[in-house]
Amino acid sequence: MRVLVVAATEFEVGELMSEVRVQNQDIELLTTGVGMVATAFALGKHLATMRYDLAINLGIAGSFDRSIALGDVVEVVEDSFSELGAEDNEKFLSIDKLGFGEADFKPTARLSDFGITDIRQVSATTVNTVHGNDFSIKKLINRIQPQLESMEGAAFFYACKQADVPCMQIRTVSNYVEKRNRDAWQVGLAIKNLNTFAAGLFGRKDSPFK
Repeated sequence: MRVLVVAATEFEVGELMSEVRVQNQDIELLTTGVGMVATAFALGKHLATMRYDLAINLGIAGSFDRSIALGDVVEVVEDSFSELGAEDNEKFLSIDKLGFGEADFKPTARLSDFGITDIRQVSATTVNTVHGNDFSIKKLINRIQPQLESMEGAAFFYACKQADVPCMQIRTVSNYVEKRNRDAWQVGLAIKNLNTFAAGLFGRKDSPFK
């Protein structure tokens, strides 16, 4: 199986991929840069000339849901462009309600397809500006009830859909979405757990990705 691992930065998965490539030459890494614009451009350009059986987005994320522990590995099964649309006074009109495109995306592959059923499934939203203001956080939760936020996920799903490449998104939680408090972040733990999970996914003897 030919697999493309997509990450915003090599910092998140670089060590993992240097080890995995030694064992499996069919797994490639694409680092896109941070944000939905960089992700959509880099992935769209890459998939215009390369074909894969599966693309996997790996990365860290912030969580609105306090029942998800910092460092937890989760599978994103719904993602959205929550900022793409128009304001109508106090009301927000999403891009799909305006009739100009899609706001909501789902993966076309799941970990359960490969016999992995013990990872929590969550919803997410993809944003240009990560939330750090109580009012905007409450407003977003009231509108779409996301559990996570990232800056790339829905753009990854969008590009894979356009290129007709099966895709899934795996993330670990590095922080809770709240007033910016870097002292409470667990980025190191999130990256460690993400890499440990992915190494097991790709490296075990019965791995479906070999």
